[in-house]
Amino acid sequence: MKSNSTKKLAVAGILCAVAVVGSMFIVFPVLGSKCAPVQHMVNILCAVFLGPWYGVGAAFVTSLLRNILGSGSVLAFPGSMCGALLCGLVYQKSKNLPATLVAEVLGTGVVGGLAAYPLAKAFLDPSIVPTVFYGYVVPFLISTVVGSILAGALVFALQKSGALNSMRASLEH
Repeated sequence: MKSNSTKKLAVAGILCAVAVVGSMFIVFPVLGSKCAPVQHMVNILCAVFLGPWYGVGAAFVTSLLRNILGSGSVLAFPGSMCGALLCGLVYQKSKNLPATLVAEVLGTGVVGGLAAYPLAKAFLDPSIVPTVFYGYVVPFLISTVVGSILAGALVFALQKSGALNSMRASLEH
């Protein structure tokens, strides 16, 4: 049991590093948001390999590190964590990759975008807060759709080659 947890924690750490480094190189601004699609790809990889709770933890640590390094904003927390939780729960229950991709898009783009409003109200310039309620759903959606396409292609390729099952099995033993 301890070995299993250690492996999963190590993979979560590696995926956090991928998300942090990826957000430094693959990032684009949309309506004042820093869209980092690699974070969404990592959310889906966490869902597939680790489950929802490791995914939420990895999303939190990634958001924290991105904020410390100046490559993210406080709004990264609700977006990444809501997406990680929802896609992790959907994959855990269904093992259905397309449903998991949709769950990431809805979790980050809609739920996370709307959840960003209270944080924006607390931490951002009051003059831009009214636009955040609707203004962050669109950028979050754009970012998460791009990341979900990347993750879908990667996971599908791993499934097709048979590597996905062996990788998942190695984390269980």
